[in-house]
Amino acid sequence: MKKLDLNVIKKDPSKYEGQVITVGGWARSVRDMKNFGFIDLNDGTTFKGLQIVLNTEKLSNYAEVAKLNSGSSLMVKGLFKLTPNAKQPYELEAEEIEIICATDSTYPLQKKGHTMEFLRENAYLRPRTNLFNAVFRVRSEAQFALHQFFNSQGFVNLQAPILTSSDCEGAGELFKVSTQDIYSGKKLNPADELMGKAVYLSPSCQLEGEAFALALGKIYTFGPSFRAENSHTIKHANEFWHIEPEMAFYELEDDMDVMEAMLKYTINYLFEKCPEELKFFDSFVEKGLIDKLKNVTDNDFARVTYTDAIKILEKNNDKFEFKVEWGSDIQTEHEKYLTDVVYKKPVFVYNYPKDIKAFYMKLNDDGKTVKATDLLCPQVGELCGASEREERYDVLMNRIKELGLNEKDYWWFLNLRKFGSVKHSGFGMGFDRFIMYVTGMQNIRDVLPFPRTPNNCEF
Repeated sequence: MKKLDLNVIKKDPSKYEGQVITVGGWARSVRDMKNFGFIDLNDGTTFKGLQIVLNTEKLSNYAEVAKLNSGSSLMVKGLFKLTPNAKQPYELEAEEIEIICATDSTYPLQKKGHTMEFLRENAYLRPRTNLFNAVFRVRSEAQFALHQFFNSQGFVNLQAPILTSSDCEGAGELFKVSTQDIYSGKKLNPADELMGKAVYLSPSCQLEGEAFALALGKIYTFGPSFRAENSHTIKHANEFWHIEPEMAFYELEDDMDVMEAMLKYTINYLFEKCPEELKFFDSFVEKGLIDKLKNVTDNDFARVTYTDAIKILEKNNDKFEFKVEWGSDIQTEHEKYLTDVVYKKPVFVYNYPKDIKAFYMKLNDDGKTVKATDLLCPQVGELCGASEREERYDVLMNRIKELGLNEKDYWWFLNLRKFGSVKHSGFGMGFDRFIMYVTGMQNIRDVLPFPRTPNNCEF
């Protein structure tokens, strides 16, 4: 008999009432009551598993099955029954159980209550826990929702290159890719590389995105980005997933509108597709998570200039470890004060000083600030960074020179400002930070399947 996936059964359980069906999966738990017992079986297609009922009178290998450890893989044939008056809405009375692979005493996840660090050390097994089953199910649905949102808005999906020869952010924290013998002790010569120059893993697809937006109107990229900063914070990873839209003829205000609509659409999609997972997070990870997310979907986001935000923060400098003044960057504690205390909802802070922002952001008429914004969200801080891009050739060239960048590295980017340039805007959202926000998980390492952080590349 063909194996049925649990998500298929879940869609219409009444269809299988009184039928003999076959399911397969992994035992989350096994309980033996001598003459009867229970297995919580999950095949990965749903958050909640299926209760398998064991009975010595119906199951010939009951004694062998009852001794199984969690993590063992099984095929189960049995009678499907609806149980509307029980905790679980349905169950399977086992008639035959094939033990495919029984775990032994070395299986790391036999006990409950493991620390997060222990689970990170066993990242190849942690998807089998309820917590990480839920995290990565939400991650999958959120990714699909984002693609669906941008597709519905007429965006073209661009697969930008991972290899690059320029540093989009100008920070210099790049992973170098070499085709030369790095063990020879000889000095590596960029001219001897396969591509004739130094090549790096891309920290952002923005520059390539702009080229396509100035031809196709609205595009977005969605893929991995790489930054070689030696950061050990809970919000940084060296390999992370990045969504980066670019839009021709869009000003900064339009950019903010898209970000707000995107977040509301995606969260509403998760409410529809992942109610069990969100309820689990609300109960066991972050109390009040669902209310927090509804606060995002049900309210207009606040918008405040950097200058006004600094005025608010300066009045409360005694509350902060890092004191603020005009021209200083806004730290995490300041972000949380604005979102959690002042506005109590997401807030766009815009028109930042040019000296703390990237070279490609459009210079305002005051000559001191740029048309840039950060979207700050309660409890997580910065979620998106955005700007109207500098479309004026001379102004962009001056910024490149002012920051000491090599204009030869940006020749084609500059040419875009000569060949049919228009106003255009874009933003970047760290997808992993978004997953932290919607699940309540506190560490980026716990929303990435196999996190790449300093001293961590084992799996």
